[in-house]
Amino acid sequence: MNALIRALCLLVVTLLSHTPALAERIDVMIGYLRVPRPVTAISLVEAPSRNDGLAGAQLAIDDNNTTGRFLDHHYSVEDVRLRDDADPAAVAAAVTALADKGVKFVVADLPAPILLAAADAAQSRGILLFNAGAPDENLREQDCRANVIHTAPSRAMLADALGQYLVWKTWRQWFLVIGSHEADRLWADALRRAAQRFGAKIVGEKVFEDTGGARRTDSGLAQIQRQIPVFTQGFPAHDVLVAADESDVFAPYLPFRTWSARPVAGSAGLVPASWHGSHDQWGAIQLQNRFAGKFGRRMSARDMQAWSAVRIIGEGATRTRTGDPAKIREFVRSPTFSLAAFKGQRLTLRDWNQQLRQPILLADGRVVVSVSPQEGFLHAASELDTLGYDRPETKCSLK
Repeated sequence: MNALIRALCLLVVTLLSHTPALAERIDVMIGYLRVPRPVTAISLVEAPSRNDGLAGAQLAIDDNNTTGRFLDHHYSVEDVRLRDDADPAAVAAAVTALADKGVKFVVADLPAPILLAAADAAQSRGILLFNAGAPDENLREQDCRANVIHTAPSRAMLADALGQYLVWKTWRQWFLVIGSHEADRLWADALRRAAQRFGAKIVGEKVFEDTGGARRTDSGLAQIQRQIPVFTQGFPAHDVLVAADESDVFAPYLPFRTWSARPVAGSAGLVPASWHGSHDQWGAIQLQNRFAGKFGRRMSARDMQAWSAVRIIGEGATRTRTGDPAKIREFVRSPTFSLAAFKGQRLTLRDWNQQLRQPILLADGRVVVSVSPQEGFLHAASELDTLGYDRPETKCSLK
């Protein structure tokens, strides 16, 4: 009997010595920093919701907390709005206020200049930012910051995704129509680069001047029906009309109204994006349904970019068992990190500029037509690196 008791005691001691300690509670507070964006658009059905982006972050908070329950991790998000003309001092004040509350992660849906001001203010407070909105190349290149991770695809990634498909279709002759705003010119630059990169030819260009005025009048459709054919008359022979209209001034008016019967792509027609409300492959339908059930609308690209940012934070905290931004950044930059995002393959981070590698969906407004990278566009490391600036091209120097 004594031997049996001793054996049982030894078994209990052995089991206790191999039982992991209870997980330490971790509270991960996330700021969502944004500026008001216009909620009007040419198409009423495509006007962004007032919670565009934020809703994606909130859904990811739910997803993180589902897993976090088992590890005693708790996630929350605080919405902070800045004025669209906020100066660096106002941006720094907002970041400082979040830091004082214990926020160590910020999902930023900000224009490039404001995002840079936020990143510089966050650096001294040890805050890790996630760019979920700005496509500007300079944020990932000459103006890159070590404390900024990009879940929004760059303009170059979007243009390359579109360019690959047009070339795959052998639509190599492009006519480029460009808006008159700075963002439109930057989008046009990315499209030119894609054409040169993949062997397409831009056979001509024309600027569509934004003269202002009311878009919706009793005679609006009649005027557009007359103006667009005249505007596009006389273009040289081309396979596809590519529109660079990030400002949403004219591109949606092009399909079915051009002088020549040609497909439209870029800012209307076939549009590249990180996500689309019709995407239903690779398990995406369950994410779409959960989002629609919670918010009563379809998930947008900006929602997905914010969702990805918050899920990266959750994945990092789960794997490292810490809420330390420095350790989470180290993990997500490592080869062991990947994110399942319902896009056919796991997403990883480019360590040279901290851009999230991701497939790009090409949609016509109702369905997803294709997904890039396209078949046949090869890369030594990852085919996803055929989209955007590759390692040998980068001007980023992370410090």
